[in-house]
Amino acid sequence: MPGTIINPTRMELTRLKRQLRTAQRGHKLLRDKRDELMKQFMETVRENRALRQRVEQGLSKAHASFTVAAALMTPEMLGQSLLIPSRSVELDLSFENIMSVEVPRYHFTEHQGGSAYPYGYVQTSGELDDAVASLSGVFRDMLRLAEIEKTTQLLAEEIEKTRRRVNALEYVKIPQMQENIRYITMKLDENERANTIRLMKVKDMILKEAILEQRAADAEVLRESGQPS
Repeated sequence: MPGTIINPTRMELTRLKRQLRTAQRGHKLLRDKRDELMKQFMETVRENRALRQRVEQGLSKAHASFTVAAALMTPEMLGQSLLIPSRSVELDLSFENIMSVEVPRYHFTEHQGGSAYPYGYVQTSGELDDAVASLSGVFRDMLRLAEIEKTTQLLAEEIEKTRRRVNALEYVKIPQMQENIRYITMKLDENERANTIRLMKVKDMILKEAILEQRAADAEVLRESGQPS
């Protein structure tokens, strides 16, 4: 018997069966969504790993070049060389829907004027050129890495929420509905059997009364005809 109070009627049974069909369809859809999210998540993780490795290599190269340039140049000259940028960037943010998850998409536009290096070549070292070039080359990958990591986080959160919903339907809601349906079906069968037994008893009583009435009528006919009963 279910833990909650259930009204064992045919209307309630019909309602529960309809809810059970809806829950089973919802469970299948959520399970398919969870599987697709896992597929998207694994693809994103693989891209994230490759991007992170490339970004770390680029930043390590740029850091090494900056270290050498800082050793060869005075701090004042290094600061003045990088004080005024020779290019500007424009970053737009939009969102893409992946299985009902809104993930960010960065659109990067670079506006460059003149040389890629914001300084002259007389009092600067070649290592500074290498550092600036390395940072410039890794910048787009850094933006893409930020986009991918945020996407990974959002997908992981959605996978966890979907997994909880699937488990709630699979292990709580659907079994509870099935148990309630079995309970109502059992009660209706019991009521049906009880009604059948009552009808049979009433039929037997009516039949007995009819037999007794028929016997009494036959006896009355015999008395009126003068024949002993």
